Amino acid sequence: MRIGELSRRTGVSPRLLRYYEEQGLLRSERDANGYRRYHPGAAERVGRIREFLAAGMTTETIRTLLPCAQGGPGLLTCEHSVQVMGDELARLDEQMAELRRRKEALLGVTKAMDARRREDEALAGAALRSA
Repeated sequence: MRIGELSRRTGVSPRLLRYYEEQGLLRSERDANGYRRYHPGAAERVGRIREFLAAGMTTETIRTLLPCAQGGPGLLTCEHSVQVMGDELARLDEQMAELRRRKEALLGVTKAMDARRREDEALAGAALRSA
């Protein structure tokens, strides 16, 4: 199938399909006229790429995982995939911990700013009352 048909089947723009190809996630052959021709399984592969991207994986990680990600939706069939998924989950845990730390820091600053605002308002009110 050509790039336009693959785009229609997957809902992914031709530009993005070419990007996937540049990143080594998708392969095509060239017709004599230079048009890309994709294997019939390309639509499933694009769907898998989209699933992994939606899960926050990098194209580099996806490239290493795709050879193991064959079969039905969500089916991962090799030991390498278990390791990659474990690594991705650990990375997400680290990111979540960092986000919690940043949230707590931001809450601390917000509380300090609010306390300062209340102090300033109290001082301004006292100054008005004494004037």
